[in-house]
Amino acid sequence: MEELNRPGIPDFREMAKFPVMIVLDNIRSQQNIGSVFRTADAFGLEGILLCGISATPPHREIQRSALGATESVHWEYFAETIEACRLLKEKGYLLYGVEQTDESLFLHDFSPVAGRKTALVFGNEVNGIDEKLLPLLDGCLEIPQFGTKHSLNISVSAGIVIWAIVEKLFQKDETLGERLRRIF
Repeated sequence: MEELNRPGIPDFREMAKFPVMIVLDNIRSQQNIGSVFRTADAFGLEGILLCGISATPPHREIQRSALGATESVHWEYFAETIEACRLLKEKGYLLYGVEQTDESLFLHDFSPVAGRKTALVFGNEVNGIDEKLLPLLDGCLEIPQFGTKHSLNISVSAGIVIWAIVEKLFQKDETLGERLRRIF
């Protein structure tokens, strides 16, 4: 890691993070959960809220794909996703579901609100985001797709959406960008 100039776990925990929280709503696959941990670490996010049937670390299948990111990324567990979302709203987060709806906004047309924290809600691999959560969301984001399939694996979706959001935040917030540049 030294050759790659990457922070160790204690330094990662202390460094500036992008103001993005991930909410995993009843994710079945522990490997998907582990992949999201790894992505959250790679892009320096605030953390992950694991909800409902989503497994929590330590778990062999999570660890297999997380490659240690469960040690660096802050996470919490909530039995009910709606409670996690309400807590985030109380803390001032804007909540966006990653879901195809009649009113969803294509990801490339979305711009995070300056000065506000963002939470991204990813739903169950089969059923998507629980409908009870939709009234709490500030909007839904959709990844444009052009093939015969109309969905992506959650870990792929998370990677695409997280990168798109972080890229826009990095460009908007020169102070955060400068602090992160100093690390690397």
